[in-house]
Amino acid sequence: MSATPRRILQKLQQRKENNSLRTLSSPSEGVDFYANDYLGFSKNEKIYQRSLNFLEEHQLQQNNSTGSRLISGNFKIHEAVEAQIAAFHQSENAILFNSGYDANVGFFSSIPQRGDVVFYDELIHASIRDGLQMGLAKSYKFKHNDLEDLQTKVEKLSTSGEVYVVTESIFSMDGDHPDLPALVKFCNENNIFLVVDEAHALGVFGERGEGLLQHLNLHHKVFARIVTFGKGLGAHGAAILGSETLKEFIINFTRSFIYTTAIAPHSVATISSAYQELTHTSAIKKLQQNITYFQQQVENLALKDVFIASDSAIQSCIIPGNEQVKAIAEKLQQQQYLVKPILSPTVAKGEERLRFCLHSYNLKEEIFSVLQCLKHEL
Repeated sequence: MSATPRRILQKLQQRKENNSLRTLSSPSEGVDFYANDYLGFSKNEKIYQRSLNFLEEHQLQQNNSTGSRLISGNFKIHEAVEAQIAAFHQSENAILFNSGYDANVGFFSSIPQRGDVVFYDELIHASIRDGLQMGLAKSYKFKHNDLEDLQTKVEKLSTSGEVYVVTESIFSMDGDHPDLPALVKFCNENNIFLVVDEAHALGVFGERGEGLLQHLNLHHKVFARIVTFGKGLGAHGAAILGSETLKEFIINFTRSFIYTTAIAPHSVATISSAYQELTHTSAIKKLQQNITYFQQQVENLALKDVFIASDSAIQSCIIPGNEQVKAIAEKLQQQQYLVKPILSPTVAKGEERLRFCLHSYNLKEEIFSVLQCLKHEL
């Protein structure tokens, strides 16, 4: 066996010394406050059975799509479900990707061109940052949810290229959101192409879980939306929503779409089935009730000062220091409350936190009890 490169060993040792070494663990038994499965769709039997029926109806009892969409992997159900997604989101078109990571890396490495400029929120998801690093456009961050800082940076800009702004409708670590009406207005008035990642809004906002932009009736005023299915839909994959021209460009130039095996038929069937479930489920209302109850109990237990303000399914309690936040997480886990610590460098040093993910299936007594335990540990 060959030796391990020295620098790899050094970087691992640094993580150990900082108490930030990541490890894998199997799902534990307990009350779920850590999964992104906001509506419980990942274990929904109706979605599962409907997906199987969908595949049988289309005579697609196979395990794999066999190739890229441009060669052998483009089945009729891919295009049918893309049309279903586009109709649900009131978008001209939709195009499927294997994951949210693939969609973001592909979009931001291929759509903004050399000479273009992209402004991104400083807390934007790692997949978007990675895509920007791979692309040819220049990119600059602006302060989190700070429209004034963005305006200042845009005013100082001198470019003959296009200008893009990218944000999330719900941020994955803070659970907060930008002032979308003001941001949309600013971008439209300045001919800026706005791109919004709706990963943590799908299934959570809107009467049918359409996402925050549709909930605010702003969806027709943005250049593109990215929706991912591994959160509120309990499925796998993602889609980029936009114009027919955008879809045509992606098919021709986006490498994470072109050079990969197409998303498997059973994943496509699950996405379709989950969207059908959104149209009549009671889980969205139950989730919203749990979010409201959580917020009420945070205030009642005098915990408001340690939580980031959020009306989403993500509620984050700031506990600075990797060692400290891990210790409190372990205390809660010992009492069968599954809450994960988010450590630096995933978040900034001093911004370490417990990230509570709320679900439609959480009971009020579970929410009250876990917050009581948290207060005791703090």
